[in-house]
Amino acid sequence: HPGVSRCQMVLMSGRRHLSHSVALRLGRGAVAPACTHLGRRRNFSSLARDRPHPVADLSEFAARRQTGVNMQALLSTGMGLRLEKSNIDASLPTQQRTLIQIAQFLRHELPIRLAHRANELEELPHGLSEMPSVMTVRDWYVESFNELLAQQPPSTPAEEAVFEQVLSKIYDRHAPTLLKMARGVHEFKQELRRRQPDTESRRRAQIWEYPEVHHFLDAFYVSRIGIRILIGQYLELHHPQEEGYVGLINTQTSPAEIASQAIEDARYMCDRQYGDAPMVEIKGRTDLTFSYIPSHLYYMLFETIKNSLRAVCEFHGVDNAMPPIRVIIADGEQNEDVVMKISDEGGGIARSHMPRIWSYLFTTAKPAFEAEGSADTFPDSQIATDSPLAGLGYGLPTSRAYARYFGGDLNIMSMEGYGTDAFLHLSRLGNRNEPLP
Repeated sequence: HPGVSRCQMVLMSGRRHLSHSVALRLGRGAVAPACTHLGRRRNFSSLARDRPHPVADLSEFAARRQTGVNMQALLSTGMGLRLEKSNIDASLPTQQRTLIQIAQFLRHELPIRLAHRANELEELPHGLSEMPSVMTVRDWYVESFNELLAQQPPSTPAEEAVFEQVLSKIYDRHAPTLLKMARGVHEFKQELRRRQPDTESRRRAQIWEYPEVHHFLDAFYVSRIGIRILIGQYLELHHPQEEGYVGLINTQTSPAEIASQAIEDARYMCDRQYGDAPMVEIKGRTDLTFSYIPSHLYYMLFETIKNSLRAVCEFHGVDNAMPPIRVIIADGEQNEDVVMKISDEGGGIARSHMPRIWSYLFTTAKPAFEAEGSADTFPDSQIATDSPLAGLGYGLPTSRAYARYFGGDLNIMSMEGYGTDAFLHLSRLGNRNEPLP
């Protein structure tokens, strides 16, 4: 491997090619009731100066119903197959009419979704809303809400071109949201410890003891995935489409090819960390292709394979023989899901620890974003393996959010003392609507 890692190259380029036929778009596309605040609120009033104010009533927009989409709808709309339902000038080229149709939908839908998220970020329990980084994220949502309302629904090519520029700016603004929220939750953890009366209480104060915070984060990140897919799909349709692609979606996504790339990258990182890496085998339907967003599948596979590699290395030791990890692809013509199993013999997970693997920031490692030189300007940083999120414990819960977005799921079954199986379910038909919070 060259001196600059493959993962760093991905981060810099924003796009990577898995093969001649499969490309990963990495540049675009990736609550419980409020509780009484614990202890005295910290005074962050100085941070409130010059904060943006919504130009319309957020609560009014947040009360409106969000419109769910699914993979089939994204495909058919992106291919111009729903234009008969529109009143757009029929003399325009099909591609231009398609872009105007999508822009009109986004002008209606995005303010509603942004208002939902901004309101939720203002009403988080236990003082989480007052963390500086969380306040910054809410400000981004309010700014984007204001900019969208300043635009009229486009009906001409010129108006659509202006709308594209506005959405491109919004897309870039929200790219570091995941990292910024990670900072916010880290600030929250520190604040929880400050509220404790003694050293022992501070040591025992754990964020996973606040399930309502995790419920919010799960819903927030799934919603963020949806917003970025809607915008990313629209923006990507403005560019020449590679074979098999409709925006972000590859109609011929090969799980085996993407697994091969994820394995190569994960083994490289494992080798760099431990000096060696177990072998990984791919079995089952290696010829299978279906419609999916390749960057999402890559991220989910990379995270689960990376976890298995680390477990095997630490359980067996790199100086001993290490059993291979198996990636098994299952599918049939009548199956509703494509199912992938990542199976390892890495010693498993204690049953009492299983709930914690889905907890954001469960890791005891020092947050990578505290390192000197880390920044908030990483494009879709959750899909970059050398990103400041590495080691934060976001891998599995974020992977499950990606899986669930299109009606799939990620489940973990473990045998303590032997190993772990991760089951990744992906909707084969693409007809399940996104889970809107």
